[in-house]
Amino acid sequence: MPNYKPFKVIILGFDGVLGSVLAGALDLFSFTGVSWQRFLDETVEPRFNVQIASLGGVDIRCSNRLLMQAHCDIQDVTACDLLLIPTIGDSIDKVLRQNSELLPHLQRLAKTKADIASNCSGAFFLAKAGLLDDKIATTHWGYASKFKTDFPLVDLQENQFVTQSGNIFCAAGGSAFYDLGLLLIERYCGREISTQVARTQIIDSKRGNQNSYTNVTLHKPHSDPLVKQVQEFIEANFHRPIQVNRLAAMVNITPRTLNRRFQSCVAMRPIEYIQAVRIEQAKRLLESGDVTIKSLADHVGYDDISSFTRLFKRATELTPKEYQDKFSRLVI
Repeated sequence: MPNYKPFKVIILGFDGVLGSVLAGALDLFSFTGVSWQRFLDETVEPRFNVQIASLGGVDIRCSNRLLMQAHCDIQDVTACDLLLIPTIGDSIDKVLRQNSELLPHLQRLAKTKADIASNCSGAFFLAKAGLLDDKIATTHWGYASKFKTDFPLVDLQENQFVTQSGNIFCAAGGSAFYDLGLLLIERYCGREISTQVARTQIIDSKRGNQNSYTNVTLHKPHSDPLVKQVQEFIEANFHRPIQVNRLAAMVNITPRTLNRRFQSCVAMRPIEYIQAVRIEQAKRLLESGDVTIKSLADHVGYDDISSFTRLFKRATELTPKEYQDKFSRLVI
């Protein structure tokens, strides 16, 4: 028997949902702690208890006409660790209109300690419920114009694969779902388990190699190989002293040119990117409980804990201690 209690995941089911994402999310989380262990002939230890919840617990007609059976009624869900909103497969306006009774339940669960995550056009549900007002979010690039028109209070970052604003996560379309899933699995179970899932499911994580701890929200698609080279160097060496002039020398350009090309590609200067990578790593360490507040700055490349704390609070609006208290996930 496992010596821990599996995390509870609720996947919202509704008529018009994209069947592949609904089933894919069910599989991805249900087989965490299972597939890898079977391959190695180890004890199976499921890390998540996953259920599909619909309004009234009725069957769900997916956009591909596949019928899927719900496990429970969303009205009976009083608490969960993670609530997932899959992609809308049919007309967005039609699905939102026909499923308006789901919105109060999203609002209700948002008031608990649950993480809430949407994939692709599922972000329209969160925005319609008012949960994304004054927060960053992302969705499929094809829906970006409509999203901005319908929900002007949301800070839509359509170029990002995954966004995080407090306990609300959004993924763009297509394979970004897997980035979101791996990010959430790592959030709850640690990087080793997330890596196991990526390997068993043959998922090419966009977060780079094992030394890269950068949150995928920092990655924006661009085609500048020089900037990508510098990004990869920063992500692999964030815990060491990094100077922008040396980064520029490494790729044989001036610091001014490097600043300009970084701004053009990722909307940050190199020094801001360094700080963002370090902040994201600090958040991961605090979430996993793998570091003390006292040693945190040293782990992410800062000599002075007070200056780092100021940077961290500026980025998150919380002190490291407040962030750890709010978002830490203890894996027993």
